[in-house]
Amino acid sequence: MKNRLLILAVLGLVAFTSCNDFNRLVKSTDNEMKYEVAVDYFDRGDYNHALQLFDLLQASFRNTPRGESITYKTALCYYKQSDYDIAGYYFNKFTQTYPFSKDAEKAAFMNAYCSYLLSPESGLDQTNTYSAIKQLNAFMDRYPNSDSLSRTQQLLTDLNNKLEEKDYNVCRLFYRMENYSAAITSFENMLKKYPNTSHREEILYDMAKTYYDYAENSIAEKQRERYESCVEQCNTLAYLYPQSKYLQDVNGIANKARKKLENIQ
Repeated sequence: MKNRLLILAVLGLVAFTSCNDFNRLVKSTDNEMKYEVAVDYFDRGDYNHALQLFDLLQASFRNTPRGESITYKTALCYYKQSDYDIAGYYFNKFTQTYPFSKDAEKAAFMNAYCSYLLSPESGLDQTNTYSAIKQLNAFMDRYPNSDSLSRTQQLLTDLNNKLEEKDYNVCRLFYRMENYSAAITSFENMLKKYPNTSHREEILYDMAKTYYDYAENSIAEKQRERYESCVEQCNTLAYLYPQSKYLQDVNGIANKARKKLENIQ
């Protein structure tokens, strides 16, 4: 009882303690008091001080109910501080150490979600994006009836859209670099890889332009084939998207390609 009253007294003074008071608590051997104060810091959003105490208590309470709470709250502290890499590490550690905990599913989702948050914008290296997709899929496999399933699927959609955007930008980069062969191959591969891509209309337009410029810069023996491919792409776009905003440009490209074909023996 006296020890409990002492802990409550310390908690009441936490907001007013000096650095020296906190340092004395850090050096104390009373782990129960450290835990109570750490939880109070956590509840009040002082994650830095909470972490310092939780770190000291990890070994003492490992594989105990307090240890379970410490590991989970440690992960949440790093998450709240936007340190998603370390937060993910502790969420993953929690699922491995306490697989039967009532919080195991939430920790597994948060581990995957931290990976999602580490995924960079589409123009950068996407290693973290692939890792996040792997972890989100693993979460769905492990918890197929989770309440977080729809959110997980939306996160996966966001990540796959990011990869699609990166691939599309690479295709266009080849065109801007006048590497027409690589551009065409990339556009064709993208249509196979993403059959439902939202960029299909733009890709057909880009391919029409690419084939025309490719033909213009080709040797005579290759021009007919490439002008014909240009006209084919123009026709495909006009058929699939009769209201396309690119239709006027595409008709112009097709007409130029047909005139070129008329002059080819």
